[in-house]
Amino acid sequence: PAWLRRLCGQLLSERLMRPNGVQAVVRGIMEGTGAGGAGAEAAAVDWRKCDTVAKILASCPQQCLSLEDYYRLVCPQILDLLHIQDKLTARQFQRVATTTLLTMVKEHPQLAEKHLLQPLLAPLLRCLET
Repeated sequence: PAWLRRLCGQLLSERLMRPNGVQAVVRGIMEGTGAGGAGAEAAAVDWRKCDTVAKILASCPQQCLSLEDYYRLVCPQILDLLHIQDKLTARQFQRVATTTLLTMVKEHPQLAEKHLLQPLLAPLLRCLET
């Protein structure tokens, strides 16, 4: 029903914009994927799930006041996905992060540059300046 879809979307959006919300959502959706999967079929399911999660993360929810606010809250959390230490989940989280980054860069290049690319490339740029 439409009311249930709206409520789930609202709860998901609220969770994403909280501290560590992106990681919690990704963990919740990806749980059980890739661990113990057999062969190419499991890998394809894994990729599809990663792409779906990335599309969710790249989409600004209706409840958010502005796209800028959404990027400001969510992009640092997306970059944090690149630093997950657990080897079992790191690969999936890195896939989600890179696919989300690419989607955001395509859809809103200025915001993605400000909130994703500049922080990601800051260490490299500091090395080039010295």
